[in-house]
Amino acid sequence: MTEHRGDSVAESTAPPKWKVVGPGLVVAATGIGAADLVATLVAGSKYGYALLWVVIIGVIMKVVLVEGAGRYTLASGNTIFQGWRTLGKWTSVYFAPYIVIWGFVYGAAAMSSSALPIVALFPSLDLKVVAIASGILGFALIWFGSYGFFEKIITVFVGIMFVTVIGAAAVAVPNVPALVKGIVPTIPDGSIVYVLGLAGGVGGTITLAAYGYWLREKGWITPKFMKVMRIDNAMAYVISGVFVLAMLIVGAELLYSAQIAISTGDKGLIQLADVLTDRYGVLFGHVFLIGFWAASFSSLIGVWNGVSLMFADFVGNIKGLEQGHDDTRVGGKYFKWYVAWLTFPPMCLLWLDQPIGLVLAYGVLGAIFMPFLAVTLLRLLNSDRVPRRWRNGWFTNLTLGACAFLFAWLAVDQVYDVLDKYVF
Repeated sequence: MTEHRGDSVAESTAPPKWKVVGPGLVVAATGIGAADLVATLVAGSKYGYALLWVVIIGVIMKVVLVEGAGRYTLASGNTIFQGWRTLGKWTSVYFAPYIVIWGFVYGAAAMSSSALPIVALFPSLDLKVVAIASGILGFALIWFGSYGFFEKIITVFVGIMFVTVIGAAAVAVPNVPALVKGIVPTIPDGSIVYVLGLAGGVGGTITLAAYGYWLREKGWITPKFMKVMRIDNAMAYVISGVFVLAMLIVGAELLYSAQIAISTGDKGLIQLADVLTDRYGVLFGHVFLIGFWAASFSSLIGVWNGVSLMFADFVGNIKGLEQGHDDTRVGGKYFKWYVAWLTFPPMCLLWLDQPIGLVLAYGVLGAIFMPFLAVTLLRLLNSDRVPRRWRNGWFTNLTLGACAFLFAWLAVDQVYDVLDKYVF
């Protein structure tokens, strides 16, 4: 039988101990990318602190979703994809095209996002060349590196993000009374789209489901790690909440008060760097761009690692390989297949307009994933697929139900936007 890396850690007689650096920090750092920071920044620039309560709800929902994925893995001994397969063939029918199409389009987007702040720092550089270099760098780090090495890199990027993003909030000087008032739920006129987006966008989509795979690579693979996993997950999303809160403060204090509008895409962070440069000097603006790069590149390598593990497990299950086969782990054959798929084919999209059919498929399949995850977790964690003591309680069921409803609403809105833009 294949020896599973990390099993010796899991089967140790020593009681498991939580460490600050763990899979939770990885999933949080991967999920908090440039798009999340910009969405929060724009919300702050339009509504001040009025939507702070939505950020808090978003963090709670993601804690519950990730905890559910981790709990299923530890309690059942199976991966999330193995769990999905027990629900019927329809899960594979959805997941197979999703992970292939999503990876192709996301690869180009992640490389471009990572290149933007570098080109802003060095305007003489070509965006496409830097994007390709970013993809190749991410490819090399994940292709040749172990999970432990990957975790250490993520830790460095989180440190850079903390210094830059929290630093921007500190110099903006938050209005504490207004901040406290923002905890009370209110929905300003015209803000419903931002309410939905903020609640649904605090930290990741498919990478939430990758948490169980990172638990396995860490060596946390039995129920005795349940408490450690829960602390790890909760603390990681507290850190995510702090990042998002910091961007809300920056939007409220630097943009809302001065009525400065910025773009909703990644370029919004470039515009924010310009605002910071004007107010606090060139050095501060450049430091913030480094933080922007850290947020973007940590998401890139997080996806290159985590979603590649999901793809490898998918292929391993289809081929009937045993649980935890080396080909499905970090550095394995199928893992490397997807790392290459994320890196090289998407480079053609840096020159070509995205084909309408591909954009439609990406938009529709991607919009459905979060309600898919919430609904399948409800099914898995309320059944005999896990021991009774690890099944959902009423609060988890209520929160997952709310997630399913919210994300389904968001999915309909996103699909309509894609169809309206490219079809109607």
